[in-house]
Amino acid sequence: MFQLQILKYVRHGVRQLRSGWADGPAYITQCPIQTGQTYVYNFTITGQRGTLFWHAHISWLRATLYGPIIILPKRGVPYPFPSPHEEVPIIFGEWWKADTETIINQALQNGGAPNISDAFTINGLPGPLYNCSAKDTFKLKVKPGKTYLLRLINAALNDELFFSIANHTLTVVCADAVYVKPFKTDTVLITPGQTTSVLLKAKPHFPNATFLMSARPYATGPGAVDNTTTAAILEYHQPSSTSSPKKNIKLALLKPTLPKLNDTIFAASFSKKLRSLANAKFPANVPKKVDKRFFFTVGLGLNPCPQNQTCQGPNNTKRVASINNVSFVQPNTALLQAHFSGQSKGVYTTDFPANPLVKFNYTGTPPSNIFVNSGTKVVVLPFNTNVELVMQDTSIIGAESHPLHLHGFNFFVLGQGFGNYNSSTDPSKFNLVDPVERNTVGVPSGGWVAIRFLADNPGVWFMHCHLEVHTSWGLKMAWIVMDGKGRRQKLPPPPSDLPKC
Repeated sequence: MFQLQILKYVRHGVRQLRSGWADGPAYITQCPIQTGQTYVYNFTITGQRGTLFWHAHISWLRATLYGPIIILPKRGVPYPFPSPHEEVPIIFGEWWKADTETIINQALQNGGAPNISDAFTINGLPGPLYNCSAKDTFKLKVKPGKTYLLRLINAALNDELFFSIANHTLTVVCADAVYVKPFKTDTVLITPGQTTSVLLKAKPHFPNATFLMSARPYATGPGAVDNTTTAAILEYHQPSSTSSPKKNIKLALLKPTLPKLNDTIFAASFSKKLRSLANAKFPANVPKKVDKRFFFTVGLGLNPCPQNQTCQGPNNTKRVASINNVSFVQPNTALLQAHFSGQSKGVYTTDFPANPLVKFNYTGTPPSNIFVNSGTKVVVLPFNTNVELVMQDTSIIGAESHPLHLHGFNFFVLGQGFGNYNSSTDPSKFNLVDPVERNTVGVPSGGWVAIRFLADNPGVWFMHCHLEVHTSWGLKMAWIVMDGKGRRQKLPPPPSDLPKC
């Protein structure tokens, strides 16, 4: 446990136990920090270790405002895997040549899809596969025979990514700052908002080659995709006994083979390999009983074009996104402030539907009316409620993978599948022994995922798709967890410097 103070941005994945005022999302836990003003985020990291990250959390500002948070084990406590020679953050980003605020504001105004990005980046650099960027390439130098811990972070705005290193195998050891049962893979799938730590074992001898470390999108939706590849270069240190190669001798540059753009089979297979350690030191405390069950449909929809306006969605409509057919409307007052002060009237309502109001073939023929409702609706949970939530993708506009992120909690991923969730037969397949524990999970394209979490953190907690375009379109909601009876089960008052709307 330790105290941390940083300025301005959300700490993605930090549990924020009883410190919801420091969570960060605009108009959910605070009003935005105004120009020239500051706000100090005070919070305590308890029981977490691994890789998380911070980023801006209003509109599309996180396109360039992000960075790693590395939580080391307590002094003297070893990793539950071989100790690495070196640890290296690898942060994936997404880059536009234009102003991202202008891009999303225009899209929200005209109802169409925003322009796709121009490049992806690794540690801020696009790499040699784009025009004129060969000099802007991250290079990782390794020593033969040594083991390296790569802390992968997907800070891209709108794209899940495949990542691979040519002629090297990676061992996954941690996901979203929770240790997992190690497994080997040639390729990692990582959604926006997720972190994955992998061990890279360097070859025992100098290989007379360099190797691309490449990432490109995994995408299943109907929209346009930036189907480009960012790359870094893995280089080996020359052994001291070997004379340095002449400058005009170029080493071979080997490229990895990445899965196809829409390889849903690989995506599902990779996700199912992730399992908690579930041992005495690192138990998987899966809620065995369920107090409240929820079934959320997640997906895209349409709304009518406003009068006297031309819209760029299908058939002159506006593109939107929703959970249980409710597209979230951002309030003008922070939800947490309204909740804590007891002044929720006119800010939010507590009637977010626990199930779809209209049932249909979610992954088949869409209903005749595909317009969505709008509102600032939340779910209220008593303190210490055991929650089971099934999230179901819909194919109303087109089946698509949605990485859903829950603030304030980790959850256990019990199971996933393709097609429509069957509440009679699918629960019997749930993994209640060693399910992976995460804060962000991909709802499979044309499928479902089931999670459980214990609502033991009082406050207001945002849940949203981490594809930023879907969040902008309304694929988001919030949970209010009430205070418990004990002193340490209550949300403290807001700090004096909390930004005001």
